[in-house]
Amino acid sequence: MRQPAPPPPPPPLPAALRDVALDVAPALSGRAAAMGANANGTALPERLRLPVCFLGVFACYFYYGILQESITRGRYGEGAEQEKFKYALTLVFIQCVINAAFAKLLIRFFDAVKADRTRSWLYAACSLSYLGAMVSSNSALQFVSYPTQVLGKSCKPIPVMLLGVTLLRKKYPPAKYLCVLLIVAGVALFLYKPKKGAGSDDHVFGYGELLLLLSLTLDGLTGVSQDHMRAHYQTGSNHMMLNVNLWSTLFLGAGILFTGELWEFLSFTERYPSIIYNILLFGLTSALGQSFIFMTVVYFGPLTCSIITTTRKFFTILASVILFANPISTMQWVGTVLVFLGLGLDAKFGKGVKKTSH
Repeated sequence: MRQPAPPPPPPPLPAALRDVALDVAPALSGRAAAMGANANGTALPERLRLPVCFLGVFACYFYYGILQESITRGRYGEGAEQEKFKYALTLVFIQCVINAAFAKLLIRFFDAVKADRTRSWLYAACSLSYLGAMVSSNSALQFVSYPTQVLGKSCKPIPVMLLGVTLLRKKYPPAKYLCVLLIVAGVALFLYKPKKGAGSDDHVFGYGELLLLLSLTLDGLTGVSQDHMRAHYQTGSNHMMLNVNLWSTLFLGAGILFTGELWEFLSFTERYPSIIYNILLFGLTSALGQSFIFMTVVYFGPLTCSIITTTRKFFTILASVILFANPISTMQWVGTVLVFLGLGLDAKFGKGVKKTSH
């Protein structure tokens, strides 16, 4: 009796989808592979997909932004005994632990067959830039407003393009340069502060802005490291997420123990136990939000995803202005519009790239 022929293997992800899954940070890349592998089996009705994806990304990251500003810029205590949250290393440590645990679950249930051949030192090197970007971004909130931080982190195309041209020798279309020029002009307008007088101590570019610049540069280096791992070892994104976050947890664990920040943080949580709930929600909303981001890429492609995430960032800035009374001048609003215009045009017209060498 003849045996039935085995079913054909599932088709590979489209090139555009693979690019998006692999160009994002390790925390997102892990969700990408799992959800991409499981996309054909998802039973979500077609008419509900866009509303679910939009609301999922918007709600998770909207709340994520509120929690981040509440944790890092909130005042704890009353009167003269008020304290500020100063434990950026511990906050990122907890976030990395949640990411690693999530990645482990994804590998166990969706990616258990695939072997990982990537060298450990590459994961360690990637985790250093990944860590530095996250810690710098969270630390910047002690010196700049949340709208400034969101706008600064929206400028990731700038270092990615510069590092792509210098290190990976990529060629970009003219539209890409125009989009980046709009972003640079918008950021310049947003950060510009006219002099109020000789005795004014207002700064144009201070410590917080330097931290954001460092964070953006390290984001670009993280992308270069991921490119190298994909090109030479075909690293799966679930394994990338797991190992980068495990190395990050190791480095941060040593850091918070060596500096004594862990004990200061534990003492802080004893005085203000409500912050534990906010920090855990902060990590969970990040994980869920990134899951919805890749679900959007699977169903509708990277353009729709870029439009949703860009819209979300704009409304996050608006919410910060309303909820946390962060004032923004007319010139800063013009700069904000220019940045998001550049991001929107980049999503639609600036994606063509030719790689001349690797």
